[in-house]
Formats: sequence, C-alpha cells, structure tokens
Amino acid sequence: MSGTNATSGAAPCRFAHYFVICGIDTETGLEPDELAALYQWLEADRQGRDPDTAAAGENFEQSPLKRTFKSKVLAHYPENVEWNPFDQDAVNMLCMPKGLSFRTQADSREPQFHSFLITREDGSRTYGFVHTFYEEVTSPQICSAMQTLYQMHQAENPSSATPSSSSSSSMDSLASSLDEADPPSSSSCRSAACGGYDASRDTLYVSKALCLITPMPFMHGCRRFLSQMHRAVTAASPPPLPLESYVHNILYEVPLPPPGRSLKFHGVYEPIVCQRPGPGELPLADFPLGQTFTLLGIENLVQLFNCTLLEMQILLYSQDYQRLMTVAEGITTLLFPFQWQHVYVPILPASLLHFLDAPVPYLMGLQSKEGTDRSKLELPQEANLCFVDIDNHCIELPEDFPQFPNKPEFIQELSEVLLRYGISPVGGAPPTSVPTTTTTPGSVSTRHPGLKSQQALRELEDDGRNGNLGGEQLAVLELLQGNTTLERLQALAKRTGVRVEALRGVGGEGEGQGGRTAVEEEELRNAKLNVQLREVFASRFTTMFADYEAFVIQSAPDLESWLTNREQMHNFDKASFLSDQPEPYLPFLSHFIETQMFATFIDNKIMSQWEEKEPLLRVFDGRIDKARLYNVRAPSLRSSNYQRCTVLKESAQAIEQRMMKIDHTAIHPHLLDMKIGQGKYEQGFFPKLQSDVLSVGPTNNNRWSNRTATAQRRKDRHRQQTEHLTLDNDLKEKYMQEARSLGKNLRQPKLSDLSPAVIAQTNWKFVEGLLKECRMKTKRMLVEKMGREAVELGHGEANITGLEENTLIASLCDLLERIWSHGLQVKQGKSALWSHLLHYQAREEKLEQQQAESPVSNGPERRKSESSIGMPSLRASVIQDMRHIQSMGEIKTDVGRARAWIRLSLEKKLLSQHLKQLLSRQALTKKLYKRYAFLRCEEEKEQFLFHLLSLNTVDYFCFTSVFTTIMIPYRAVIIPIKKLSNAMTTSNPWVCVSGELGDSGVRQITKNILEMTFDCQNLGKLTTVQLGHDNSGLLAKWLVDCVMVRNEITGHTYKFPCGRWLGKGVDDGSLERVLIGELALPNADEDFGRGCRTPDMQHSPGQTRRVSITSMGGRGYKPTSAQIQEAIGEAVNSICKHFHKPEKERGSLTILLCGEVGLVGALELFFHNGFKSARLFQKTVFVWDFVEKAVAYMESADQMGDMQETAEPMGLTCVSLCHYVSAINSSPRNIGKDGKFQLLVCLGARDRLLIQWLPLLVECPVIQRMYEESALLRDRTTVNALIAVLQTLHDFPITLEASLVKGIDL
Repeated sequence: MSGTNATSGAAPCRFAHYFVICGIDTETGLEPDELAALYQWLEADRQGRDPDTAAAGENFEQSPLKRTFKSKVLAHYPENVEWNPFDQDAVNMLCMPKGLSFRTQADSREPQFHSFLITREDGSRTYGFVHTFYEEVTSPQICSAMQTLYQMHQAENPSSATPSSSSSSSMDSLASSLDEADPPSSSSCRSAACGGYDASRDTLYVSKALCLITPMPFMHGCRRFLSQMHRAVTAASPPPLPLESYVHNILYEVPLPPPGRSLKFHGVYEPIVCQRPGPGELPLADFPLGQTFTLLGIENLVQLFNCTLLEMQILLYSQDYQRLMTVAEGITTLLFPFQWQHVYVPILPASLLHFLDAPVPYLMGLQSKEGTDRSKLELPQEANLCFVDIDNHCIELPEDFPQFPNKPEFIQELSEVLLRYGISPVGGAPPTSVPTTTTTPGSVSTRHPGLKSQQALRELEDDGRNGNLGGEQLAVLELLQGNTTLERLQALAKRTGVRVEALRGVGGEGEGQGGRTAVEEEELRNAKLNVQLREVFASRFTTMFADYEAFVIQSAPDLESWLTNREQMHNFDKASFLSDQPEPYLPFLSHFIETQMFATFIDNKIMSQWEEKEPLLRVFDGRIDKARLYNVRAPSLRSSNYQRCTVLKESAQAIEQRMMKIDHTAIHPHLLDMKIGQGKYEQGFFPKLQSDVLSVGPTNNNRWSNRTATAQRRKDRHRQQTEHLTLDNDLKEKYMQEARSLGKNLRQPKLSDLSPAVIAQTNWKFVEGLLKECRMKTKRMLVEKMGREAVELGHGEANITGLEENTLIASLCDLLERIWSHGLQVKQGKSALWSHLLHYQAREEKLEQQQAESPVSNGPERRKSESSIGMPSLRASVIQDMRHIQSMGEIKTDVGRARAWIRLSLEKKLLSQHLKQLLSRQALTKKLYKRYAFLRCEEEKEQFLFHLLSLNTVDYFCFTSVFTTIMIPYRAVIIPIKKLSNAMTTSNPWVCVSGELGDSGVRQITKNILEMTFDCQNLGKLTTVQLGHDNSGLLAKWLVDCVMVRNEITGHTYKFPCGRWLGKGVDDGSLERVLIGELALPNADEDFGRGCRTPDMQHSPGQTRRVSITSMGGRGYKPTSAQIQEAIGEAVNSICKHFHKPEKERGSLTILLCGEVGLVGALELFFHNGFKSARLFQKTVFVWDFVEKAVAYMESADQMGDMQETAEPMGLTCVSLCHYVSAINSSPRNIGKDGKFQLLVCLGARDRLLIQWLPLLVECPVIQRMYEESALLRDRTTVNALIAVLQTLHDFPITLEASLVKGIDL
C-alpha cells in the first residue's frame, strides 16, 4: 500500500517512520494563521470584494481566544526517511488543521485524537495519528501578547460581553478555521469577562500535538502508544524510562508485523498488540466499521457505499476530525477489490475550501462548526453530490441513480452481523448525546486520586474514547445505553474498586477470557466485527463478478504497446458482460462498469500478464478460484438469487488465533546513551527530546532488519534482471500516469504551497481533465451507437442496448453539470446548468418584449425544403425547448429539468448548437463565472462544443423513450398527389397514429384543410398511420401521396408513404389504408451537422413498388426469381434478428412485416411472379382474387365430399384458411384487396399457419387458370424452399399491432 519501494536495508519494515511534535514556537511568538488569511482572501474573491483589503490586518471582531494562530512543527525524528520524505507543511496542516488554539483554566481542555492520511502522486498513502492536548503557556511574552490582543479586541467591540458571532457569509459556514466549539457545560460563562483573558488572574493554555507517521493504518496501536506518552507527562511520578527510549523504540526497534502475523510491542505502561492480515485475507483496515454503521445507520451506509461505487462527489461533514476519517476510511475499505481513484481528502483544511469547486468525483471531509446550519452551507455543486451529515446521522442523495443489487437481502445480512455484536442496525441517535471531545485519564491529573469505583468507571469510559480500550463502540457509548459492553465495564469497575492511579499503573487488571484484558477483549471484538462486515461486502462482488475474466479483452502483445495504445483499446467486453447478467442487476452494473475504479481494476488485470499482480486483485482472484473449486457459482449462473457470505466464521477465527498466540515480540524500550540532566521531568509539560539519540537507529542489525535486507537484495537483483526486459521505470511510470486517465494525478491537492498561482494551476488541470473526459465520453457514445466501427473494436453484434445508452447519456448529463458548476461566482439552485439557462431565458424574454414594442419587419421567411413539404418548419430555439420542459409537471427539480433539457437537445441534434447559443452571451457568462472557469477558457470551450457536435451523426431517442407519460402535441398533414385533379375530396377523412407506446385513437380531419394538430400521451417512436375516409359525397375518390406526422416537442417528423387511391371502385377498392412510417431527414438548410445521421429505417412500400407489383400499368421493373427469393430470405432474417435482441431494444415488428422490405411485400412479389393479370373489361385482378377463388373452390369441394379422402390435418388446415379469409372479408373495415392480403400474411405468420396454407393454394386447380406455367408458385422445389424458410419463424412469438388487426373477429 505504501513505502514498499524503498532501496535501503530494513527501512520499509519499520512500524513508524516519524515521531512529530507540533505546537507554538516561542521564538516567533504569536503569528496569525496565514491559512486563515488565505481563506479570507479566497472568500473575498468569491464574493467579488477586493481580496487584498479583506485579508489585510487582523480580525479584531473575534476574541483572541477564539482566533487561530500559526502552529509549527517543533521537532520531528528522524530528520528524513529516504523512501518517505518529510512534508513539513502537509504534516503541520493536518496535525493542526485549525492552527493553534488557546484556552484558560475556565475552558474545557480535554485531549483529542484524530488521524489523517497523505496520498502521494503514485497513489500510495502514509497515515498520521495525532494526540492533541493543552499545555500551560510559560512564556511571559506570549501571555502579554495575548493580553494586548484581548484589550484591542475590547476596544474594537466595547459591547461584546460574549464572544462575537462569526459573519454569516455564505461560504463562512464552511470555514473550519474557527476553533472547535466547547461542550455546552462550559459555554455558560467562562472567566469573569466570559471569554476574556486577564494575565494576572488567568492561566493560559495552548494546544500541542504528538503525532506518529506510519506506512500502514495501525490506528489502535498508535492511539494507545500516544495516549501512554501523554499519560507519562501528566502522571504525578516520572515514567520508568526517559521518553526518548520509547520514541527510539517505536521508530527503530518495532518492525511492521509480517503478513498473517501478530506483533507485541511496549508503550510506556502497557504492552500493545497489533496484527496484519495474511496474503489471502482482506487487506488491513483498523478503523472501526462498527462506529461507521452506528453513526450513519445501515440504510444510509449502503446508499453512501452505492454513491461511492458510482463515483459521485461525496462530502462528509462533522465537527469531529476522527469521525470524518473513520467514515472515509470505512467506506473506501468496503470497496474491495476496487479502489477509489479520484480526489481523496478525508480532512479538508480550511485553506483548501476552493477544492470543493473541483469538477471531478471526490471524497472529502469537511469540519463543521457547532451551531452551523446545513442550509447555510453553500456548496459549489450539488447536482451529483452525496452530502453526509455524520453528527446528525443523515445523508442527502443525488437524484435518480440505480440501487445496489439485492439491497434488502444485503441489508438483512449486514443487520444480522451487527446484532450479533450488540449494535443497532438503525444507527443514529439524537446528536446532542454525542460529545465531540475525547478524554483521557491524563486530563484529570488534578483531581483527587482517592475517588472510588464511579470515578474508575468514568476513567475507563474516557480511556475507551481515547482508544486504550481499543473500543470504538465505546466511542459512541452514549448511544449504546444498555449495551453489553457497558454492563461489562460497570461490573469491572465495581469488582476492582481500585483507585484511579492504581488502575493506570497496572493496566492489566480484570482478566477477560483467555487471560486477555478488557482492553484486548474490546479490541478483538472490534477486529472481528470489522472483518465480518467487510466479508459480507466482499462476497457481493465475488458473486457479481465471478466470471469477469471471461470478458477481459487481452489484445496487446506486450506491456509497452499496451501502455502506449491504452486509450484506443477496448479492455472489457461490456455488452457481452451485461447480456450475461441477471436483469435486476443491469441498471447498477451498466453504470458501474463505466467508472474509473472498474477501468483501473481491469487495467490491473491485464497488466498482471507482464508484472506481479496488484495485491487486492490477487486476493480477489484467489477467492473466485476457490468459489469455482467448490462450484458455488454453477447453479446460480445468471440468477439474481441472493448468496450469503460463507466465510464469516473462519475470517473471525483467523483474527482470534493471531491474538491468542503472539507471533513476534519487539525489543523492550531500554536506556539510551544520553546526556545526563537534560529533559528533566516536569509534570504537565512535554520535554524537549534529545535529537542526537533519535536521529539514527541502532547500529547492530537485529534479526528482522537482516531478514528484510536479504529479501531486499533479492528484489534488487530481480529488478536489475527484468529492467532490460521491460521499459525504463520512469517512462513506465509516466505511461501509467497517463494510462490511469482522469483525476488520478489529483488524488490529493498539494498541501504545502497554496499561493493563488498554485490554485490557478490546479484549476487548469481540472479544465484539461474535463475536456479530455468530454472527448472520451462523446467518442464512446458514438462508437457504441454507430455499429460497424464498434464491431471492428471487438464489440460483436453492432447494437447498443437502451440500458447502456441510458447510462452513457446519464454520465454525459453529469459531465455537463460538472462543467457548468466549475468556477461559479454565486450558486443558485442545485443545477448550475439550469440556473444559467434561466438567466439566459430572462434576458432573451426581456429582449423579445422590447422588440415586440418596437415593430420591425421580421426578415424573409425561411424556404421550406422539399422533405418537409406541407409542414411549417420548427424554429430551433433554446427558449422554446426550455418552455417545453417547464410545462412538464412530471419533473419536480432543477436537476431533473436540466437533464430533460439535455436529453431533448440531444434527440433534436441541437445540443452543441444550443450550448453555443447559450455561451454566445458573453456578458452573462462573465457575470456568472470566474476567470478560471472552464466556460471562460475560449479554446477549450470551442473544442468541447465540437466534441458535442459529433453526437449529431447518430439518432438518439433519449427524451421520447424516457418521458413516456407526458402529453405531446403532434401535427399531422395529409399530402395528396397534386398533379391529378383529385387533390380535393368531398368525403370526411380521418387518421389514427400509432407508435411503440400506444395510439392516438381516430381523429377527424377538417375536410380539404388536410392538416391538424392534436395532443396525446407520448406515442414513442411512430410506427403506423391508419388513414381513411367515409366515402361520402360526389368526389369520394382520393389519391394520397403520403402523410407527415411531427412530434412538436422533439421535432421528429415521420413520413408515411402511400401513393395509392382511397375510394370504392378505384385501385383495390380500399377506403382505409395502414401506412408504415419512416423518420424523415431534418431540413437540409438547418445546420450542417444535423444532416448526417444513421441509415434509414425501413418504411412502408412506396408508390414505385406497388405500381410495379400490381398490374396498374404493367410498366416498371419486374424482379427476377432469384431477387424474389433473396428478398424473402432477407425479410425472414430481419424478423429472426429482431427477436434475438433484448426485449426493450427491439423496435417495431410492424415495419419488418409490412414495411418496404418486409415479409408481406416479399411474399407479394412471390405471388405476383407469373400472375396472369390481364385486364378483363378494364378490371384489375389482384392476388387476393386468387386467394378468394381458391377458398371458394375448397369450400365447394368440401361440400361435394371431395375432401373426405384427404388426410385429416389437411382438412383442418383447409378449414382454418377458409375461416381466416371469411373473417377478413366480413371485417367492418374497408381495407381493400392488397390490405386484405397483407392482413392474411400477418395473421398466418402470427398463428404459424402460413406454411400449412401454402401447399393448399399450390394444390388448388384454380392456380392453372390464374398463373403461367413458369410461375414460382407452380414450381414445387421453390415452394418447398419457401416453406422451409418460413418454418424458422415458428420459434418466435409474433405479436401484431392493434392498428393491423382492428375489427378482425376470429
């Protein structure tokens, strides 16, 4: 995890790297905290005030006891460690995130414990553990400086009897620069002046911090060691050895426990045991998960875990630094085998608040001030934010994200584990009962030592809060009244009846089972709870990703070529993986496999071919192999049944065994070769340590350093051998950094140098990152959609599922929200994009009003292009689209409106154009955004709009398919064939429009206007139009070219070609036709980028085909028999493909049956081949005439008994054909002869009767009269081939649209 890349001897195996002391530097005296000043500068800049005047001068409004002053690293030992250089600024900032704070004897001075971590460039981590306590100020200069500051404060604020309240600026609520609030008990009134300081009367105390910096998070061990160090300073008698001995011991003589072993080392008073998991176990995690569950409650925690997996922005909020760290580390440990890949700052110092503006996923912790209302907390972006208020046990979730699979069963299993350990799964309690301070026995050294059991009990509780009991459950003792732990403690205190001093000295009283102390019992219990909770989470991933290896695409021959082409490569077959998963898992998985953490996991898997497996991956793969061995997965393949974790018992046993049998014991602390008389013991003051004895380790190499040195030499040799084989390490590291894509190099902001220039540099990185992310996302959306390219990239069948498409569009919405919230001046509402749109709308409407008042001619009308003949063109307008969205009652929030607007613009192919229009109002952009914002970087903005423009090359229906229940205005126009005089008709026309989601019902059209608009619930993609008239009046014949229907919101226009007559005694005598639609191209003159699109869908048979295949002019082209057979094969093939797609992705079957290249058309060609269609007295003969004659012949033959000899099934088939034909003929609809033939084919396909009817028609003697000898229908071989082809349709459940079968009674 860290520190393993060292080169020198035993160094990386040390338990602790540094011991650090931070506090006040008496030489430089009181300096105001620069960070607080920088914070004021940033705040003023944010509010548009002059930052330089705001940050100048001291802040006299606040009492000096409430102000923060600059802390310094007073000492750190050793000076430097080669493989983990000491970062003085970062350590100082994180040890004392709020700088120094002062107290008087009237204030509470309880010690505090917190942890922090520093993430290095390469992603490795170093942990810090800090014990902060108050020490009396002895320097007269500092006391008098404080007195002077206090007098100045009083002069500025004569009325301030109480400490002044902080200014209420919006971002000020974020400022954690104020010191932690005092517990209610002491806030009633302090010294005489209530918060004042008088040097003659008051004793002044200042905070000091002891810190251990370690490569691994052994939190319990470090906490106990530091608290014993503090106890040694405050105890009445000096410690057994000088403090240097203990520091030297933990720095140089205590090794890291080897994997799978436990280690015992010695603090000042008591031994400390820690253990490290073995190579096959879950990695080390010492932060108490039980406490995380108690603080948040199981439901909230699972939701937070889900948001983390989906890489949202996560902000933790608490008064207590240790809680922030506990929750952050708890959540990230549960991600195994994945790792958080983005910004990770569990404790965000006040000076880094501008980092909340980061337009990337982050996990950050923010310290709240007591009494700060959440509503005052104004965060730069909230559209995708999960806000976790730890102290109030509540979380605010982003809108609309998929739930974790099997969530109820998962929560149930976790609850059972918690209940076994006496923890309520509900979690949370009134926040008032959780004090934010932690106490240690050291703080009561002034009390009378003779207090009995009640006092002892309180001490033990305090101890638990400080970690000597290791009891993290005790950290919420107040929440757990009636808990078994508490009862045990009470009994223990009663039983011992010891005095406080004795209790401290012994430290090993009250043997638990197996000779363990209560402290160890509690620690063991915590460790077991931790591992069992983590196992439940890990087992979910083992189940969900048991087969992930099968979908990893290993395409590169070697590491170098893989790293150089990393971005162009597809590493994981997402489409196949999803098609193999249970349906309920898909919404979650389709989002999750798009995350950076999943991508990195797959990268690690691929790289494991060439180098050592990443540790988490090794453990995970081991578990999957083990599950396979036991064949757990086979029966449950693709089933969504919940599988419970099976290793809970053994995981807890492994921990218990290591505690029972200590594997290693470190050398005891011993006297060092020190100068006598220095660092004399003085109770209550931490002495100045002798640096010469602490700067170097022991010269004699003891056992473990020897052991590791040889291991290191072996490693070095191995490295030298492999170096010529692999690429240069620096180069590889560079590739890795680039390959690991976005956000990786910004895991943690630089904590040392925080000049405005550095802040600008950070923002520049964000701008570049956003642009890169936009490029990747748009490319991915195109590749997924466009088919052929996707196949070349290893995607198999070129189709994207609606689920994947939805996921990609949702992540595009999220990206746009992040871009729009980067560098906002003032935040309004949760969606930055919608807020910008509203500002734009207000300005444009004002302009419109002004123009309306001053009449100006409106320029020439736009020419209507041919494709939209008869349709008035729709103007592309940002405002118009906004109004559509605003009128949708279904959407309740700004974030929802912004997402709907993005979807609508994308579907209309106007997203890039709309955003360009929005950003063209530069004055508005300048008013809303700071100079460094992405939207004000001209070049990047242009590139960004260009990437979005590329999305116009494909068709999206992401608005229509999501908002299925909204009312949509449709416009229908009937276009007659003008060149014939029959453009006018006296009859009353009607239409009924059908789509994938329903139909409009019959709508009457006003005679001779031939255009209408109507509102109805979203019909989805339009499929058919039924067009007819009532045959009234003298001119009841009507020749229609096509019907156009437009969705007035999305602008999608569908063309339904007809090219036939409607009327009695003309064409096939039809008064009603079912027309099949196609999506018409947008106007060519609208925008060059909008013209390009995916290939056309099939549409209804046009005039040309109808003319050529009926005998209406006999002209035109006659297809050859080979072409006819090919057309039938293609049509059947399309239907088969349709059913092999997932149900939600299939589109319209009607088009495949009745469209231009549909089955009906192909069979019509077959029946027309060699058809004797000579005109008898000018009357056209249709295929339907042949069918009717054949049926009439069968019916008469049946009556005469000829059919009796035929086999029984043949007879039944004969009956069914007669029955269907008579049902079609007796239908109340006037659909004409071609319409009847179409209906017969559709019904025959649906009911699997076509192949039984064909032989009947072929056998019928009528065929010889109506067909030539050479006709396909009279060629037995061809007919048998046709039957074989149609047979394949029997495997599929063909359903027919209501518009086709209306009025047919079978």
